[in-house]
Amino acid sequence: MACLSSSQLQKFQEDGFLVLEGFLSAEECAAMQQSIGQIVAKMDVPLHCRTVFKAEHLRSQSTAEYFLSSGDKIRFFFEKGVFDEEGNFLVPPEKSINKIGHALHAHDPVFKSVTHSTKMQALARNLGLQTPVVVQSMYIFKQPHIGGEVPPHQEATYLYTEPLGRVLGLWIALEDATLENGCLWFIPGSHTSGVSRRMVRTPAGSTPGTLIRGSNPAWDNSLFVPTPVRRGDLILFHGQVVHKSEQNFSDGSRHAYAFHLMEASGTVWSPENWLQPTAELPFPLLYT
Repeated sequence: MACLSSSQLQKFQEDGFLVLEGFLSAEECAAMQQSIGQIVAKMDVPLHCRTVFKAEHLRSQSTAEYFLSSGDKIRFFFEKGVFDEEGNFLVPPEKSINKIGHALHAHDPVFKSVTHSTKMQALARNLGLQTPVVVQSMYIFKQPHIGGEVPPHQEATYLYTEPLGRVLGLWIALEDATLENGCLWFIPGSHTSGVSRRMVRTPAGSTPGTLIRGSNPAWDNSLFVPTPVRRGDLILFHGQVVHKSEQNFSDGSRHAYAFHLMEASGTVWSPENWLQPTAELPFPLLYT
């Protein structure tokens, strides 16, 4: 059972992120890696949907629709430079994927079991969450050498709520995350500064896509703290804490499973968010 100490709770409240060592066992990590391997082996992505993952720069209507309608499905998003001009793979397909999202928690039994596990529910209760729902999930590969950097950002830019502060990220290392292969970096305490930038859907009646409102402040790079973790460790982070990751320059991958919770009680999920619950998949309650 996951139970945070008073000092851990205080550190999370002060820093906006917290590392929980050994949250998952080696067997649980291996089960998720095996399951994702089976999903990749069956991957069938139409040529017109083979798109580099950059949600803020959707290059065509078909790729925009592929991304925007992925909230209740399992879909594939790729690294830069893995396709030729016709969309054919230039590298082995299993080495091309940036991430798989956004409803692994709903459609794959292994990921569903981990997401809704007793210890995950206990952690949420320990944090005081009354009605936490799962809004999205993803498997991140950070491929050797080509796993691209993720610029500084806040989850609330993409997953906006009123009031703010109702979204939590849970990031589980399925392989060791190091300085060399692109571990996460955080600015401690940055979750208290609000959010000035949002990615929203284009208005109804216009071409499907996303647009950006506002801009990020010039975050001081010296404030970022690297957060290397071992396989099975979990990083809990506030939806407004500023974080990033560098490119993977190593010979190995940096697999991780991440999902987001929202406290649904007293919260309004923005209808402008790119991700929306559907009739087929309303945001499922974490507690079972």
